[in-house]
Amino acid sequence: MTGFPFDIVAFDLDGTLLETHRDLGTAVNHALDIGGFDPVPIDSATDLIGGGAKIMLKQAIDMQGGLADDEFRKLYKEMLGYYSRNNAVHTRPYPHAVETLEALGGRGVRMAVVTNKFESFATDILQTLGLASRFEIIIGGDSLGKGPDGKHRAKPAPDPIWHAREACGGGTIAFVGDSSYDVKAARAAGVPVIAAAYGYCDAPAAELGADAAIDSLAALIPALERL
Repeated sequence: MTGFPFDIVAFDLDGTLLETHRDLGTAVNHALDIGGFDPVPIDSATDLIGGGAKIMLKQAIDMQGGLADDEFRKLYKEMLGYYSRNNAVHTRPYPHAVETLEALGGRGVRMAVVTNKFESFATDILQTLGLASRFEIIIGGDSLGKGPDGKHRAKPAPDPIWHAREACGGGTIAFVGDSSYDVKAARAAGVPVIAAAYGYCDAPAAELGADAAIDSLAALIPALERL
């Protein structure tokens, strides 16, 4: 790993390593149909990804007038059940993802996934795609439990990035993600962050406040070397 500035690289999942919006959008529409709501265009799911499945569904419902909490919980459960059975139908790695992971591994870099997706879903998808073994740890939005405020210790909190660094044995770490949740988490953790401009950005990549932005995973290693 001589000359490479980071011992660890941690990745967001949706919109960073994997193109997941088709399966997520289909799951959202399954729940919307059960609730009597109009479906959303599958491609619009790219605008809803970021804070996790619950926020994604809530935004889709709120755009159509909202729903009482108890009824929302029922639809959320339906969405999760459907997604658990159909989470890797259309999901694929982004171009250059596999080659980039291989290149980082060849340099001795340890890697982690830090996502707001449930850990079981993230692990299942990565196993299905044959990528899970490349990571020292897969951290989901539910992996670290809840903090004193009752909320999951997930992005934009820094906790999962700190946990990833510890699980990977410590050392210098950079984070790669596509949303404001990712950049805020990295900033709070005090680590460099690269924005995946090709992903599901919830703001223009140049406005996310990352240290650098890339248009393709093929550009990741050079961008890391420049940090």
